[in-house]
Amino acid sequence: MLAPRRLIPSVSLLLAFEGVARTGTIAATAEELSLTQSAVSKQIQALEEQLGVPLFVREKKRLKLTYAGSEYAGEIRDALNRIAQASVSLKATPGAGTLKLAILPTFGMRWLAPRLGAFAALHPEVTVHLATRIQSFDFATDKFDAAIHFGEANWPGADHMKLMTETVVPVCSPDFRRERAVRDAHDLLRQPLLHLQSRPHAWENWFEVNGVSAPDLTGMVFDQFGAMAQAAIHGVGLALMPEFLIASEIREGRLVRATSVPIKSIGAYYLVWPKFKAQHPPTVKFRDWLSSLVGDPTASRATDAIPKFEDRK
Repeated sequence: MLAPRRLIPSVSLLLAFEGVARTGTIAATAEELSLTQSAVSKQIQALEEQLGVPLFVREKKRLKLTYAGSEYAGEIRDALNRIAQASVSLKATPGAGTLKLAILPTFGMRWLAPRLGAFAALHPEVTVHLATRIQSFDFATDKFDAAIHFGEANWPGADHMKLMTETVVPVCSPDFRRERAVRDAHDLLRQPLLHLQSRPHAWENWFEVNGVSAPDLTGMVFDQFGAMAQAAIHGVGLALMPEFLIASEIREGRLVRATSVPIKSIGAYYLVWPKFKAQHPPTVKFRDWLSSLVGDPTASRATDAIPKFEDRK
């Protein structure tokens, strides 16, 4: 619901105010807006009367913002820029619009990004804006249309579509495994372990599934799988990684499995979107495209026959 009309000045008044706030003179603003100086002066006066707050004080031949005027100018400038950006986006893609998608960093880089070309070819009218988010957020305050989420289908106020499960496996560099004679789960317990910030109990749960008691595990902590994988490649320690994220590193021999038993995580990757965006055309098109994509067995490798562990968060 919009605020009362008396609190929403016209765009012409706001443009005049922003111009004078930025240039410091009515003359410069009048030239910029192709208006007379008298017209700009009257617009500033009308805005102050509507708000009931003085926005400028006159010093010699220039206008100086009051403290309240300075604060207001920053907010209005941001608002006018957002209006302009929305207009540009609408003009660029009048038939569909923009999809603002929050992604998990490594998943977005390794799984989603290589496939986005196919979506762009199918829907050239949709502009996709990507931004990384590691933690859940509120769709009401963070203006995203959808997000890629790992965990359970429990995002408040959102609908979900399951994309894929994952299997995780301990990996390290070839030299690390050879030099430290790593063969089984008990050997891993004596090695430096790398941890992911968003999955603090992953190693404990992995050891539990393998029948090894592993209390009070410590080690380096990373906020992204990508950085943790690089540390493992350079021999820093052992990383518990989703297999699909390190397929190329395994294939190229930069990483090797420290043990041969993969474990299936409890939890999955989901596309989530706020209920109020359910019929947003770009979201619908992206959702339908992903739905067809994950139906391909090469797109999501869920292996139900392997052990499962819960990554408690």
